Amino acid sequence: MLKLHVVPPEGLPFDHPFTGDSLVVGRAADADLMLADPFLSRRHSRLFRAGSTVYVEDLGSRNGTLLNGQKVLEPSAIVPGDTVRISGSVLTLLEESPPAHRVTQVDSVLEDGTIFRNASELLDRQNSPDAAQLQGEAGLRRYAERLKLLNEIHQALGRSLSLEGLLELILERTLDHLRPDRGAILLKEADGELRPAATRSTASNLDEMRFSRTLVREVAEKNMAALVLDAWTDVRFAEAPSILFSGVRSLIAAPLLGPEGTLGLIVLESRLQVRQFAEEDLELLVSLAAVAALHLRNLKLALEAEERRRLEEELALARRIQMALLPSQLPQVAGWELYGANFPSRVVSGDYYEVVPRGDGRELVLMIADVSGKGVAASLLTASLQAFSAGPVEDGLPPDEICVRLSRLLYRRTPPEKFATALLAVLEPATGRLRYTNAGHNPGLIIRAGGSTAGIEELGPTGVPLGLLPGALYGAAEATLAPGDLLVLYTDGIAEAASPDDEEYGLERIKQTCSRHRGEPCARLAAALEKDLETFARGVPFADDRTIVLAHHRPALAR
Repeated sequence: MLKLHVVPPEGLPFDHPFTGDSLVVGRAADADLMLADPFLSRRHSRLFRAGSTVYVEDLGSRNGTLLNGQKVLEPSAIVPGDTVRISGSVLTLLEESPPAHRVTQVDSVLEDGTIFRNASELLDRQNSPDAAQLQGEAGLRRYAERLKLLNEIHQALGRSLSLEGLLELILERTLDHLRPDRGAILLKEADGELRPAATRSTASNLDEMRFSRTLVREVAEKNMAALVLDAWTDVRFAEAPSILFSGVRSLIAAPLLGPEGTLGLIVLESRLQVRQFAEEDLELLVSLAAVAALHLRNLKLALEAEERRRLEEELALARRIQMALLPSQLPQVAGWELYGANFPSRVVSGDYYEVVPRGDGRELVLMIADVSGKGVAASLLTASLQAFSAGPVEDGLPPDEICVRLSRLLYRRTPPEKFATALLAVLEPATGRLRYTNAGHNPGLIIRAGGSTAGIEELGPTGVPLGLLPGALYGAAEATLAPGDLLVLYTDGIAEAASPDDEEYGLERIKQTCSRHRGEPCARLAAALEKDLETFARGVPFADDRTIVLAHHRPALAR
């Protein structure tokens, strides 16, 4: 039976069964696995069966789906142990084993003489020994010595170390107390594979350490501690004759158990003429592995916290740079009130706006754009968009020709999945004449002075998004803003803001709110729209950047 181990961006990890033929993951209420992650698409990814194979596919999500760190571009096979990352959530496909029977001493002794014991149960028994284990002076002494040893190792590993230093110290202390020929720590990497991270030997004439893949899987995937009394009698080592020819006969291995699953394992090996490991050695190694796993996890959390702090500093710097690219103040134009604002859903934004006078003030260029994606990558593209548009705007080109140039530049210099929607308008303040090009953007709105929502004019698309096609052409359209009329430009972060019921704010609500507050100063209108958005969302985080540009024809403001 298969299940998904889910580690959400916030909250505790949990398991979800995968019993049917299809399982859709997303933030929609009707998804088979609904996750409270605002950056997920409503139907983000799907796992499905085809025969005996399980596949994962991306359902056209905004942020994409990663399988073992690689972007999923088509249905891809997934096996137990593989990880799927969607936004901030990580899903690991697992295969549930039948529950193991609990026994007092040995969980299972195979016919080949190798002993397997459930590592978690073994730790529980060691941490809460029964009366039989503590019987007599010898039993109490052994228990006290074990506690003293583990405390010493805790203190030794508690020093501030790098990962390499911590692994070396773990092996050093393990070899000191268990005296094998050599030992190794294997850690699970981002792709789910277990690879040697550190090795140590007590002799200088030993060959490179090799591992039985079957034994490693038994220990790491099933959380079993293993004691190989004699490798020559264990069929698992038939696949690795080099291990046998090296003289290795006895091995012990224990998983590094963490709250999110196995971090890896420790393996110790010995030649028979040196020593044969016993169950007491296995029990001690399980305890040492538990201590090691704790410190490895603490180090990982500390490194992640440091990396997060560094990233937050870089994002804060990126936001300051981006804010410097946005207009610090809009031009003063006689007879017009102008307003612009940007609210990123993350620290940096993929939205951009500009209001630029040209032709000695005879024209006013208004531009609003929304780059595909979010975060740093989108913010970098907005900077490029600003740089690309500056020349054509200053040269006095009409909006359709500016969009043609921008689209060609973006197509040549960005990957295929990167594009931008934009609405670019040229306004003649003296007459109210507006000539615009809408490159796949949300329709701009002209709210007439009369106030009826039925009379609101929409500035619909006149071409495809910028950078989407190599030779895209753009049309232009015209409108006129009479005294009292209001021009509203916005990005889809406003229109697509979602409620807890997964309902979008939508174009009609934008029209109603702007029409209701059309007579107020632009800053108050924008504040009213933002307040209405927050009331509508009822605590649901905004998944996309929100930008608004307003131009209100107010002849009374004429100088």
